[in-house]
Amino acid sequence: MQGLSERQYAARVGLSRGAIQKAKAAERVVLHSDGSIDADASDARRAETTDPSKTRKAPTPKLKPVPDVALSAVGDTLRESGLTSPATGGGTTFLQAKTANEVLKAQERRLRLQKMKGELIDRARATALVFRLAREERDSWVNWPSRAAALMAAELGVEAAEMQKALEIHVRAHLDELAEVRPEFR
Repeated sequence: MQGLSERQYAARVGLSRGAIQKAKAAERVVLHSDGSIDADASDARRAETTDPSKTRKAPTPKLKPVPDVALSAVGDTLRESGLTSPATGGGTTFLQAKTANEVLKAQERRLRLQKMKGELIDRARATALVFRLAREERDSWVNWPSRAAALMAAELGVEAAEMQKALEIHVRAHLDELAEVRPEFR
């Protein structure tokens, strides 16, 4: 056999054997004297005689560009889990993205489990609780000079109104210093 069989040529050009048989019948395929197909000559003849508008072209996948934010999130996730992350500006492989996705799913499951066990609390609830406790503490300190002034004044032998006024000034100054502290829940 000098050339290729119909099956071999069909595999080479990515067509079915039936399509090659039709091309053979339409004399768009060059044959050797033994009936086998001359591949190079057949390729050239098929290119000359085939109408490009009637050929099936493989559909080009319409891939959307991946936003840089998503790529940086993949890199951050990989770095947090101790894996190597791609350099900025692309270069993320499918395997790295899939690994980052699996790491994120595992982290999410761990957080859900910790929340179900009661190990985690809601941030808004914690903030409200801290705010309420701080307000109660402040109110307690604001009312303290009026309760303690008379006792301290009697011990020191000074007038109660003056003692209360002095205590209020110092307590309010201290509360102003404490008000500068802002708790952050991260």
